[in-house]
Amino acid sequence: MDEQNLNIKIIPPKEYLPYVFLGVGVVLIIFLAVLSVNGIKESRYIGRTEANTINISAEGKVFGKPDIGQINLSVVTQAANVSAAVTENNDKMNKITQAMKDLGIAADDLKTASYNINPSYQYSAGKSTIIGYEVNQTLEVKIRDLNKTSQILEKAASLGANQVGSLSFTIDDTENLKAEARQQAIEKTKEKAKEMEKKLGIRLGKIIGFNEYSPSNDQAMYYGIGGAEGRGGGVSAPSIQTGQNEIVVNVDLIFEVR
Repeated sequence: MDEQNLNIKIIPPKEYLPYVFLGVGVVLIIFLAVLSVNGIKESRYIGRTEANTINISAEGKVFGKPDIGQINLSVVTQAANVSAAVTENNDKMNKITQAMKDLGIAADDLKTASYNINPSYQYSAGKSTIIGYEVNQTLEVKIRDLNKTSQILEKAASLGANQVGSLSFTIDDTENLKAEARQQAIEKTKEKAKEMEKKLGIRLGKIIGFNEYSPSNDQAMYYGIGGAEGRGGGVSAPSIQTGQNEIVVNVDLIFEVR
């Protein structure tokens, strides 16, 4: 066979070429169109979140009467040796704990908050010498009958509590009060929105964002007992006023600007 006849070339028919070019062109147009649409969406998204919104804030505030009290009762004792200091401290604190139970405080509402034993030093000529020991024990008491607050303080002091502090009054369930304060804040925010529309000459659309913040609402009082008053004898009951607690809710609404 002649070698010249084995040199075969496959060439597509001329009538197929226009369809090939047309298909490539259609694919390219679709690809560019998708890129263009995504770019427009991204641009609109940026404009709506940064340029076409406004934040308006307000505070709601209500008051409620406390129904829970909490106080720390501490006994601090000093002695020449550890055993004597511990024995005296434990004896006083055990009596205080039992007295709290006798006054109607449940066992679950009594908690030992701290218990510390520390040496006492005397410094002389650049040297320190242990001259005794100090024991400090603190009982945390939750008071559910606030009418007994003064009686609890008086009894604790008469039994040897020589450090009393961190008296605070709180509201056990604040959800209803928070809901009231939140609604108040939302109404104030809407009023501000109407005022801003008039002053700025803008039109506000729907609310697209909401944030809420509630600061701590605990109101604390402190009552200290020192010196001979904490060692028994005639200790008068203090007059304790629970007052009212403030419940605050801050609201931040995000509006569309049309």
